[in-house]
Amino acid sequence: MLRDIAEKYYGQNYNCAETIIRAGNDYYELGLHDRDMKMMAAYGGGIQTGNTCGAILSAAAILSMKYVEAKAHESKEIKPVTVLMIRKINAKYGHVECKYIKPQSWKPECGCLVTISNVCDILEETIKEYDDLL
Repeated sequence: MLRDIAEKYYGQNYNCAETIIRAGNDYYELGLHDRDMKMMAAYGGGIQTGNTCGAILSAAAILSMKYVEAKAHESKEIKPVTVLMIRKINAKYGHVECKYIKPQSWKPECGCLVTISNVCDILEETIKEYDDLL
């Protein structure tokens, strides 16, 4: 499961965004290199400001890698699959912003691992559900 791979990376001191992109790269065989994945580092902690959750942003990046061939405007899949994932996240948390998600999931003993695991599960579920429609 994606969440198992994510737990390994989070244990290596990666933030939520770094954890999800690295786990997604392994699980979905995206072909990203270490240098590529560093782009997601600033998104942790809600872009370092409590805004959109970094785990969610990395999950959206994974969707882009899976469903966009060259350009988003040329992809029929990226909007519906992303909307589906965001709806599922909103159903779980009522929000996509870190400052609202963190109080629901953050634990002193494991930090943001609960949020990371939930986003992994939602991402996996979204991809499976969407691919079943194709």
